[in-house]
Amino acid sequence: MQQTKVAIVGSGPSGYTAGIYAGRASLQPILFAGEKSGGQLMFTTDIENYPGFANGKNGPELMMEMRAQAERFGTQIKDQYVTGLDLSARPFKLWTHFPEGFTGEALENGKPEELEAFQTKLKAEPHDVEAESVILTVGAHSKMLGVPGELEFLGRGVSTCAVCDAAFYREKNTIVVGGGDTAMEDTLALTKFAASVLVLVRGEKMRASKVMQERVMQHPKVKILYNMTLGEVRGEGVVKEVELLNTQTQAKSVQPIDGVFIAIGHVPMTYVFGKQLQLDGHGYIVTRQSPGKEGVEMARAAINAEGRVSFPTMTSVEGVFAAGDVVDTRYWQAVTAAGQGCSAAIDAERWLEGR
Repeated sequence: MQQTKVAIVGSGPSGYTAGIYAGRASLQPILFAGEKSGGQLMFTTDIENYPGFANGKNGPELMMEMRAQAERFGTQIKDQYVTGLDLSARPFKLWTHFPEGFTGEALENGKPEELEAFQTKLKAEPHDVEAESVILTVGAHSKMLGVPGELEFLGRGVSTCAVCDAAFYREKNTIVVGGGDTAMEDTLALTKFAASVLVLVRGEKMRASKVMQERVMQHPKVKILYNMTLGEVRGEGVVKEVELLNTQTQAKSVQPIDGVFIAIGHVPMTYVFGKQLQLDGHGYIVTRQSPGKEGVEMARAAINAEGRVSFPTMTSVEGVFAAGDVVDTRYWQAVTAAGQGCSAAIDAERWLEGR
């Protein structure tokens, strides 16, 4: 069994940055990157809004350089999943193996009852790692429609972040799928660059706030279709057209298009630790700096003698910190995730020193 002062669970900008800072602090952290390391930026071809790269940066290249930088400062990186966590007492227990009969597919796509059976069988077996502190950077994945061509063209005409990619569609024709505030924000981001934005609302009305709806409806570049979704994404190397599907009549039609933006929500990857941490109403980890009511209440309870919030990235369990998309309900940017990873590592270092 391996022991460490800091276990970082997850990779991506927040995990690797936490590894850089924890490594430089001589904490000799172990970072569990998962079998598919690097997070969502591994599916992004060009990143133009990450500081320091005037000509942009390829997503996988940026992640590999962050990884190498963390390793340079002493972070041990393992391409393994953390398959289970016990946060009930310190040192915290981590499992990194799969019980017999289960694979990574069970973790990624398992139904609630399958995940429960997985955890029950796993925790009947000895754990693999003990950690004095844990930094969770497990991220969140964008909800996808599950239609043919969607994953094939991800990063080549299909995107889940208009704030990230809108500038690549200057004077292009685009589609946004979704009816919530995120979809409206993506639509407005695209109107600054795209020639047109076709919004597909899968139901009879939008779920977005009235203010956001009005802004979108009044924009001359935007057209809204209700009871409409995608049936298929097609192209040659890049997206060329989509099949539109009427959700009521099942009628199909073909629409030439340059870019497709899926904006139907995110799913935080919190299945490993289940109900051991306080989560908000959407399943995101609550920390002392979360912008919702739960985070404000947690922060108030952690105000120190100097009138400041102690360890802002700490979760509801002392010694467990969180950063990146698994806590971020607002920004979902590489640079903000990296900043949060830095903060979590510094908080963990100072918390360990205090003990």
